[in-house]
Amino acid sequence: MGKASRTKQDFSRREKIAAQREAERRQERRNRLLIAGSAIMVVVIIVVVFVVVKTNSKGGSAASGTGPTAPAGSALASVTSKLTSVPTATTDAVGSGGSQVIGKPQTVNGQAALTASGKPEMLYVGAEYCPYCAAERWSMILALSRFGTFSNLTPIHSAAKNGAGSAEVYPNTPTFSFFGSSYTSQYLTFSPVEVNTNKGDPSTGGYTRLQTMTSDQNSIFTKLDAPPYVPSGDNGSFPFVDFGNKYIIAGASFSPQILAGLSWSQIAADLTKPSSTVAQGIDGAANYITAAICKLTNDQPATACTSTVQGLQSQL
Repeated sequence: MGKASRTKQDFSRREKIAAQREAERRQERRNRLLIAGSAIMVVVIIVVVFVVVKTNSKGGSAASGTGPTAPAGSALASVTSKLTSVPTATTDAVGSGGSQVIGKPQTVNGQAALTASGKPEMLYVGAEYCPYCAAERWSMILALSRFGTFSNLTPIHSAAKNGAGSAEVYPNTPTFSFFGSSYTSQYLTFSPVEVNTNKGDPSTGGYTRLQTMTSDQNSIFTKLDAPPYVPSGDNGSFPFVDFGNKYIIAGASFSPQILAGLSWSQIAADLTKPSSTVAQGIDGAANYITAAICKLTNDQPATACTSTVQGLQSQL
């Protein structure tokens, strides 16, 4: 082979080697860029995941039972003032509450009168987790405020989930707890029992115990919160209200759905609007509760036992 031919072949090999090396360098640069890009992408993904987790954790707190923010200070004073002083003209205009009131006191026969401190006694048995109790308390507080004065009512909401993690119906319904409250009246004695809190108890799958009924209260509850006053299988359901062993309420007087998504302040504001579903439910049920109490107090005082209220007594 001639020298010129070998030179051409050597040059050709050098070109191939140079081209191969350049290709390898380009691939190495691409690899470095890919690695750098991947690292940046990983950082971005981590940041996004962190944001999503934080967002979900905030949203999940309400679902797990923290619920809406209860009023405090002057806001709480405003709500309780509106609730305990709904004008008679408004409640009379609401009357029976129409279709919003789905339950009312039932007559109980053959029972000895329930009294305490020489006055007719009104017994309430419920629980803080219970949405039906949450709804009923609004009407009870309104009605009882016509005969006396509450103090230390605590704003709470019904539960979102129980101790087993199961969702509650009508979760986080705004209301008040009777636990720790006091009530004074010259006309009747009010004895409330909140059996459980609204906090789930994982050890039982239910709710944390709060109060225990006395033996006499438990005897009344067992006897009257049962058929024929409640459907078979609903024995011992909340809420239960006994009006001097003459009338009882077993279950909510109106649906908690009426209060869904509303704050304490919004509910309190609607109480003075006779055409609102809130007023028809809460005020209407309060009128029936008032009618039952008036039967125990011989229609005293007249400011509570209006002609509208007395007209509802025939429906008990």
